[in-house]
Amino acid sequence: MYRHGRTFAFTLAAALGAAACTPKDQPAAAADSTAATTAMTPAATTPPVVTVHAADFKFDGPDSIPAGMVTFHLINDGTTFHHMQLVRLDSAKTFADLQAAIAKPGPIPAWVTFVGGPNAPDPHGESNATMNMPAGNYAMLCFVDVPGGVPHVARGMERSLTVVPSSSTVAAPKPDVTLTLADYSFTTSQPLHAGIQTIEVRNNGPQAHEVELIRMAPGKTQKDILGWMQKPNGPPPGSGVGGIASAAPGEVSYFTADLTPGSYMLICFVPDRKDGKPHFMKGMVQTVTVS
Repeated sequence: MYRHGRTFAFTLAAALGAAACTPKDQPAAAADSTAATTAMTPAATTPPVVTVHAADFKFDGPDSIPAGMVTFHLINDGTTFHHMQLVRLDSAKTFADLQAAIAKPGPIPAWVTFVGGPNAPDPHGESNATMNMPAGNYAMLCFVDVPGGVPHVARGMERSLTVVPSSSTVAAPKPDVTLTLADYSFTTSQPLHAGIQTIEVRNNGPQAHEVELIRMAPGKTQKDILGWMQKPNGPPPGSGVGGIASAAPGEVSYFTADLTPGSYMLICFVPDRKDGKPHFMKGMVQTVTVS
């Protein structure tokens, strides 16, 4: 239920809860049994959860997290749609380097890699994304540009994130459905169904893609959704469920959704690497029925 900014100094096309959950504290042990108690503590079997709040127009979250598999829980406290686009800053670049690049017209530097993140839920809604986060420097950005057509990152919606080395060996979630992204299509391993399910998102295309999952209001169609995006007057004809923000080729992420029966739309807003047109204009939009 949003558009990627096309007036910002650079676009994606130019390149290419609570805090972390930990096991409950154990009762204090005698000094001579500490090592044995530690050895008996089972390893975590699910990724830690990192909660980030989005507002108009800022992110509130941790400054650093341990490397490894992690679930980002995005809570939208704002009055409009927000997502949390994660980018990795390669070549030892820093958040200050990214801010300097944003301030200048021109293409996004090659050392910025889009790695996904929780896509846009409704205002006052929530979304999530589970992904492997190697150690390094990252940033949270919001490219949503409704209302007003100005990408939220241009209004200061950006935050640095440092991922520190960790010995975590938590495995990826077991998906119920695999959603494959390509140029320019969505393919599911099996139909989405009502209820809670974990969806694995794989980008098999040669350029960055995303998936935003939208539940259409009763009686509304894909045409109504696309029309509202061009002229967002009145209440939106659908609800943002979430999904996975723009991810580079080869990236794999997961999100969990509790779907109710109805019509949903899968859509990719990422601008094309060749001509800058959003991918949904090239056919990367699909209506599915959940029963």
